Amino acid sequence: MLGFIAGILPFLIIISLIVTFHELGHFSVARLFKTRVERFSVGFGKILLRKKDKHGVEWCLSALPLGGYVKFAGDEHITSMMPSLEDLEASRISITEREGAAAVNDYFHFKPLWQRFLIVLAGPVANFVLAIFLLTMIFWIAGESYVPAKVVQVMPNSPAAAAGFMAGDTVLSVDGKAVESNRDVQMLVMLRADTRTHFVVQRAEARLDLYATPERVALDPKGPNANLKAGRLGIEMSGPLVSRPLNPWQALVKGNSQTWKALDTNLTYISRIFTGKENGNQIGGIVGMTKTTGDITVAAAQANAPAWQIVASLLFTYVQFMAYISIGVGFLNLLPIPALDGGHLAFFLWQGVTKKPISAGIQNSAFRIAIAMVLGLMLFAFWNDLNNSGFTKFIGGLFS
Repeated sequence: MLGFIAGILPFLIIISLIVTFHELGHFSVARLFKTRVERFSVGFGKILLRKKDKHGVEWCLSALPLGGYVKFAGDEHITSMMPSLEDLEASRISITEREGAAAVNDYFHFKPLWQRFLIVLAGPVANFVLAIFLLTMIFWIAGESYVPAKVVQVMPNSPAAAAGFMAGDTVLSVDGKAVESNRDVQMLVMLRADTRTHFVVQRAEARLDLYATPERVALDPKGPNANLKAGRLGIEMSGPLVSRPLNPWQALVKGNSQTWKALDTNLTYISRIFTGKENGNQIGGIVGMTKTTGDITVAAAQANAPAWQIVASLLFTYVQFMAYISIGVGFLNLLPIPALDGGHLAFFLWQGVTKKPISAGIQNSAFRIAIAMVLGLMLFAFWNDLNNSGFTKFIGGLFS
């Protein structure tokens, strides 16, 4: 509970910065195409602070900080759903009578399809750009440190032993993905429980192809996360820590690589859920992220170090955490769900192929279904957070 409470304020700051950057992606590309924007809000619900700039944009801070939106002029609501052809024509006539025919081109729904596509796409892209920037700065300042993926021990009766792994092997790739560190191997193996996986290892002067099926085991069998399970190969990897400074270009390459590795991890896990290979119990939500932020804060506060060092370490960790949350937000918004950016992009692609917009009735129905899906996903993530934090076990213990 202490971790959760300690994480509330820093997590709200982190998620607000991420959302603001996401919305600035939409806003900046919209302004690039001279699209009229009515409101830019950080947060939803009741507006607490507002200020209008010289371009007529109302900048707002709203009561619920877990989100935000850009409202384009002429939108009936903040979802920017495509109006029906009748409503669109009525809007055109109204704008023409009020402001003149030339003003029609300033409104989002009258922009060329490719411009609307880029305006919507810019939000998730901004999240990936933010993650790459933050990770690049981390690598530039701190350099790169990792333990090589060299096997020092093979557990008896493990999948690795059955596959023929031997001490001294260096893992080069897992399932076709090149690896460099023990952490790379661990992450890829964790996502492949009960799945036959191809490994390429270096043994002396030879490269060998080995096939193993990681077993599904509890990640933290004696801790609060006892119900979280993932793949384990049964090898121990170790070696001298490799550390090296990175110049700005090398840091940018590494930041970009880490961003796409994290995105690939998300894609792999989601695809395994849809194919029935995972049950989704690792999907977390706001509660879990808040607790993680709090645990980071509490651990830093309890460290036996000078105050400046604690603050620097904490900020460094926050920035890294922020980068990975930003990747998750970008990924989530690209899912083809009508309430999200990915749903709009899917509608635009359909219109580009068929040369006809999807009817407002279908959009409205899809939007309602999408809201139910998003709420269901949020409840599922909330339940996972309660289980994975040990809260449900704690409550159960009170009545047993």
